[in-house]
Amino acid sequence: MPTISIEDKHLTVLNLFTTDAPEKQDSLIQEMTKIVDAATYEGWMSSTVHAGVDSPGTANFIQWRSGEDLEKRYAGEEFKHRTLPVFGEITTSIRLLQNEVAHVLTQPSQGGVVEIGPDVDAHTAIAVFSVAEENQAELIDALGNGQAGIVDAPGFRSLVILKGLRARGLEGSFVVSYSQWDSKEAYDAHRNLPEEKLPEGRKKAEARVNAVATSVDGNTYRVVHTRSAAA
Repeated sequence: MPTISIEDKHLTVLNLFTTDAPEKQDSLIQEMTKIVDAATYEGWMSSTVHAGVDSPGTANFIQWRSGEDLEKRYAGEEFKHRTLPVFGEITTSIRLLQNEVAHVLTQPSQGGVVEIGPDVDAHTAIAVFSVAEENQAELIDALGNGQAGIVDAPGFRSLVILKGLRARGLEGSFVVSYSQWDSKEAYDAHRNLPEEKLPEGRKKAEARVNAVATSVDGNTYRVVHTRSAAA
């Protein structure tokens, strides 16, 4: 099962697809699963497919040895002439985000290592924040270190902050928040906590985020498939 930790030095790619109907989400998952199960690309390490919960779409959390290996995949005829056209027919947007792991926070029992896969049975929230390049470090700190108190939130399991490096389908600098929860109910309760009940640390962190983030959008997911090169 793939893992995420702060010691990770490889490239993390998050491919986000949106669509406008549940049946198209099913088609996306089928196509992504085919690609994952057939993957033999040089430098490819793992892929984990997520199905949208709050709105139709998918996320593929992919680990590569290096950016050079990924670019070879992008330059290939299969990617250019089959993969992209197939996804283009059933999506309303495609964002291919290249990142590095900047911060990991887990419940103490997890020891700072996040497992991702269907067997984890987690409710996963992914949010993409746009930010001016000069404010990216501040946003990473506000979303990461600034959220230390989240470990006390009922149902919280883990939080991973990804530093955006480059992207297709998204302009400018960005930061990604990837969090796992026991259930959708636990995540929604945390997200919708009334302002008067917010811990002081969370209020300060959210004020810092709001001061520098220029936009944010996200979705929640359940993991439906994963495969690693070792498998």
